Amino acid sequence: MTDTSSRKSMGYYLRTHMREYGMVIALIAILAFFQVMTDGVMLKPVNLTNLFLQNSYIIIMAVGMLLVIVGGHIDLSVGSVVGFIGALAAVMIVHWDLPTIIVIPACLIVGAIIGAAQGYWVAYWRIPSFIVTLAGMLVFKGLTLALLGGASVGPFPDSFQAMSSGFLPDFFAGLIEGRFNIFSMVLGVAIAVILPVLGLRARAKQAKFAEVEEPIAFFAAKHAIAGIAILYVTYLLSTYRGLPNVLIVMALLIAIFTFITNSTTLGRRIYALGGNEKAAKLSGINTKRLTFLTFANMGMLAALAGLVFAARLNTATPKAGLAFELDVIAAVFIGGASMSGGVGKVIGAVVGALIMGVMNNGMSIIGVGIDWQQVIKGLVLLAAVIFDVYNKNKA
Repeated sequence: MTDTSSRKSMGYYLRTHMREYGMVIALIAILAFFQVMTDGVMLKPVNLTNLFLQNSYIIIMAVGMLLVIVGGHIDLSVGSVVGFIGALAAVMIVHWDLPTIIVIPACLIVGAIIGAAQGYWVAYWRIPSFIVTLAGMLVFKGLTLALLGGASVGPFPDSFQAMSSGFLPDFFAGLIEGRFNIFSMVLGVAIAVILPVLGLRARAKQAKFAEVEEPIAFFAAKHAIAGIAILYVTYLLSTYRGLPNVLIVMALLIAIFTFITNSTTLGRRIYALGGNEKAAKLSGINTKRLTFLTFANMGMLAALAGLVFAARLNTATPKAGLAFELDVIAAVFIGGASMSGGVGKVIGAVVGALIMGVMNNGMSIIGVGIDWQQVIKGLVLLAAVIFDVYNKNKA
């Protein structure tokens, strides 16, 4: 076998991309394990819907945290920002009687300002992000308590709750008997068809400039498995109430940030920043502005997560967002991001968040106590970091 054909073999490709696909294999294995252990409860439509709703805010923040970590920094304040934004929304809606259409964009802007303020100190004053965001975590915990006066505030109107508890309407309702959301299923089929088409376009574009590293057989197998998974999950959700609104929001965010990181100059510069900041600066990249933008983006996504979490609880509480930053950071590292920056993918962060969510959900169903849940999640995070260091040393 020639060197070229060896490089095109699926085995070689998998070995050299184990960081990227290892966690996907782990997610499938964990899902299968809990599906057996829970006697089929794990993949029941109701539980699957709850799984997405319960982990939506973690996935939303994991997308933003990935960019921060890839850029060589970290944000410990996201959990406190979630609680503060939820409290701010509650005060604006319940106490000030403002409409949802004003509250949501206003809270997103406040979140972006919070992230920008922290990013300013990190980017332009060179204060370590760990210190800046640790201070932010304490500040916004205190402001949340002050804003709520130590008590919960709620409930929210239906228009606000729809962000987290609403579902896509079925525009084809009545065409078939029974409780089946046809529009959600059609949307799932469309996504399953569009993804490989976009993949082929990207592959053809890459082939114009260099040899495509990914074997065509692997490309076909990957998209076939992803398409089957999308169709199966969509079918299950369609038999219940259809696709949740928050799932559509997550899908759009994943698509947007995957495009930014994979196909734009901005995305390539963020990876360059985390890989070697001095080299990036010497090549003409405005590293300070880039760092500033990643933190502003993280603040906005933390605000969105805060709105979704408050809408799900239907109330704002002083303890909202407690320890969320740990779950978000763990999800990004489990998903394949490197502690030293410069490495990681959006899909990996999402997979990491889903692994954490499936483990939480599965262990709760089979009756594992919260104490042992924490132990197991900690060991999984440690294993993911050890795997990252092992791969790096091996390379």
